[in-house]
Amino acid sequence: MVYKYYRITDYSYDRAKEIGVIIKPSQKAKYKIDVYDKNNKYITSIGARGYLDYGTIIKKNGKDYADYRRSLFYKRHGKYKKGTRGWYSSYILW
Repeated sequence: MVYKYYRITDYSYDRAKEIGVIIKPSQKAKYKIDVYDKNNKYITSIGARGYLDYGTIIKKNGKDYADYRRSLFYKRHGKYKKGTRGWYSSYILW
């Protein structure tokens, strides 16, 4: 199922705050979120539109199912080097 409209979840805002970055809806059609440093300097875009993330799954299907989907995400993607696009995506969206 493809979702054309994406609203950043409170979960993602909280996770971004933990690592000291600012997130905003992406200006790029392919992505969900643009990540900025504390000085509002662009870092990267994350989260392909059309795919679910932890915060969205919690809202739609509950925490137990979201936890299951999170475990599958980590099995597929593994760990990323801190500061990479994958790391931001993994930390903020999952």
